[in-house]
Amino acid sequence: MNSSTTPNTTASQATVAESNRSRVLQHLYHNGVSSRAQIAKALNLTPSAITKITAQLIEAGAIEETGDMEGAKNRRSIGLNLDTERFHIIGVKFARSLVQVGVFDLCGNALGLEDLPPVTNETIGEAVRLMHVRLESLLDADPSIIAIAMAVPGPYMRDEGRTAVVSSMLGWRDVNFIEEFGHAFRVPVFVEQDARAGALAHYLFDPESHGEDDISYFLVGEGVGLGVIENERIINGALGAATEIGHVSIDIDGKPCDCGNRGCLERYCSTPAIREMLIEEGGPVPHAELMSNAEATRALFALAKEGVDKAVEMVRRIGRYIGYGCVNIFNTFNPQLIIIGDIVSEAGHLLLDEVRATVRSRSIREIYDSTEIRLSTMPTDATVCGTAAVAATQFLDHPSMFFDLS
Repeated sequence: MNSSTTPNTTASQATVAESNRSRVLQHLYHNGVSSRAQIAKALNLTPSAITKITAQLIEAGAIEETGDMEGAKNRRSIGLNLDTERFHIIGVKFARSLVQVGVFDLCGNALGLEDLPPVTNETIGEAVRLMHVRLESLLDADPSIIAIAMAVPGPYMRDEGRTAVVSSMLGWRDVNFIEEFGHAFRVPVFVEQDARAGALAHYLFDPESHGEDDISYFLVGEGVGLGVIENERIINGALGAATEIGHVSIDIDGKPCDCGNRGCLERYCSTPAIREMLIEEGGPVPHAELMSNAEATRALFALAKEGVDKAVEMVRRIGRYIGYGCVNIFNTFNPQLIIIGDIVSEAGHLLLDEVRATVRSRSIREIYDSTEIRLSTMPTDATVCGTAAVAATQFLDHPSMFFDLS
């Protein structure tokens, strides 16, 4: 057998071909309409190689010709375009009692977003069943949908497909997301830890942080999590359970956590912890025990913005806890940027000012001076939007998963 046709060589050629198709899609995604000559020059590929690659992508329906455009030396060229509005993604956020589902384009623009009925530990199975029904309905209604992506609480054991522990709602531990959803639909399904999805959303879609090499997305909502992009790569860990800041202890003799530790950060600044604090201490939110975690938290923030003293004091206390988390992020990952997002970030600058003051007083000055801490400014919740980033990344990196390119 000729060595040029051995299985290993064939596989290698297929890998190179896929890599080059990906590079072309990446170029068009980030640079917009381009000629074949511009793409060849940018990617350092021959014109004949680009002609072959783009012909494949056009035939498969991945890209399109847009007509004449001005080329080098005033020559006319035909433009190529990746229409990011043409391909849609379903994104799902599972966050303990909160479940959101939305439809996005390839640039993370929300085309529709809805909250499903609140979930309790006893209704998790029903919530999963309803999600199957809702996803099938969305797929039937929109033939442009090319993928489904899900964000789930961490620590998410990616090889097993389940979350190891979900504080306050342990029933989620029994859901295997890969077995439940991985092959249930006619489009690919991707599952990612929620804070990592949020980090990807900022990295790919947020103009304020796009292009930063080292980003930490600090999720403070129904749970507390962290997604870290370091040198343009997501940190996962051996099992997928890295960067679980919510289970870093800030008080070794503190409140017990369902993970088995004590004094976990999540027990002091997540929305369940805030509601618990309101119930235990009484006021300033009346009847907090009758509210959901998110409702009680938002009611507290509204009172703080009105200047109610007790509410202001509580928000500052929450900010200090988040600041302790930032100090751990500083010393562990030394990012350029920490973005605080999800429900608790809605407290605004009262919270952020306390976070920054806490970090300033407890961190190495040189690190503090070189690190930006800010609140998320994305128009859609970064985690659910981040599911679109997860799927868009797969779309750009592995086009043969979505198109017939044989």
